[in-house]
Amino acid sequence: MSNSRTISFEHLEGSTISFETEYRQSTDTSAPTLSLLEKLELHTNLLNGTLPLSLVNCTKLQLLILRLNSLGGRLSDFNFSGFSQLTKVDLLKNQFSGELPKSLFSCKSLTAIRLARNKLVGEISPDILELPSLSFLSLTGNTFKNLSQALNILSHHEKLTTLLLSYNFINETLPASGISGFQELKVLGLVGCELFGQIPIWLMSLTNLELINLSENNIKGQIPGWIQYLPNLFYIALANNLLSGGLPVELTRLPALASHQVLDQVKYNNFELPMFGVRLHASNWQYNCLASFRPMLDLSYNNLSGDIPVEIGNMKSIQDLVLSNNYFSGTIPSSISNLTNLESLELSHNLLSGEIPTSLTSLNFLSSFSVAYNNLQGSVPTGRQFDTFSNQCYEGNPRLCGPPMQKSCTERSDPSSPPSGHKKGLDTEMIFGPLLGFCFGFGTILTCQLHCMLSERRILPRWIHRYFIWA
Repeated sequence: MSNSRTISFEHLEGSTISFETEYRQSTDTSAPTLSLLEKLELHTNLLNGTLPLSLVNCTKLQLLILRLNSLGGRLSDFNFSGFSQLTKVDLLKNQFSGELPKSLFSCKSLTAIRLARNKLVGEISPDILELPSLSFLSLTGNTFKNLSQALNILSHHEKLTTLLLSYNFINETLPASGISGFQELKVLGLVGCELFGQIPIWLMSLTNLELINLSENNIKGQIPGWIQYLPNLFYIALANNLLSGGLPVELTRLPALASHQVLDQVKYNNFELPMFGVRLHASNWQYNCLASFRPMLDLSYNNLSGDIPVEIGNMKSIQDLVLSNNYFSGTIPSSISNLTNLESLELSHNLLSGEIPTSLTSLNFLSSFSVAYNNLQGSVPTGRQFDTFSNQCYEGNPRLCGPPMQKSCTERSDPSSPPSGHKKGLDTEMIFGPLLGFCFGFGTILTCQLHCMLSERRILPRWIHRYFIWA
């Protein structure tokens, strides 16, 4: 505890602590002291219990940061209405239940609310518009319903810059039109909602949008070319959907991904609350500002097809390019070597053919690379970063050769050995032909069934690909 107006404990060691007990032990219980308390920061501990009713005496409270604990109870049972100076509430990853507390909307000074990863239910009420300064809202990982109503309401928040609604609104439909507003919105997260529909045209009016994540849904149709008109967009995650068609050339013209000068104009202001990237079986990543995010295009686990356009080389600012698990064909464009900031290039599980361009060895920052399970041939490029990539980056391409592959590029079939179908004796073609035909047909059926499962994203991709979840 730094002074009588601030209580701050982080990462307390030892046994589980009751919030009520810790709160009483950490403060003078007299009303005058409570009335002076401005900041209560007890995040990342083992606190349990409910929010103590005596906390309402802290009428000067500005910060209430209790994320990453085990607090619970019905959140609507606590009365927030006395906190006229409260600016930030962070209850991320607790066990709170019930609906959004209406008393919270009487805290007119609130700029940031994070109630993500709790057990909250219900719908987002129009009463939330009573918070004129709200700029950060994270409700990820609850059980809210009625997405259309939620977006219609929240679009009227003139200062809202960050909106994280992932893992709610399960199996609803992403509204195709009728949403207007969100003029200041920079970050939109709707991951894992299993939403139906297409990429909605109303997103085109969000001209300040910089990050969008619509991964893990059931979004169909083609990627619209009008995305190129979002001048500040530099982080696009549309992975694990049902998108079809090709990679539109217009996407390569996104100003923030095509120009370092435009990207440099991305605001470096801190978020009202730090954003967390949560990945299964991995530690959390903390992002304090927009500049902490790497420029990225992730279209993996879709049904995209056709050639990768040569214009992909125009995306000079991009650092992560993820096109794996689609049906892209043709050759790998050598123009990718123009992406001098590229750190991750994922092209595995496609139908790409031809050779791996040797010009890719000029990508000095490339640290993650995979072209596994394509139809590539020829020698694997060597030198620089490519000397660090393992055999797994190339497996599933039987015609690739050279290190780190086990197959040498000097290997040749023995011309003195006659083809097996011309050996004397029993007619092996007659014996093995029908057998091979049966195996081929049976394998084709299994492949088609597996293809259907993969295309509909019912089983495998949900756990194969592990996304960052913003909260």
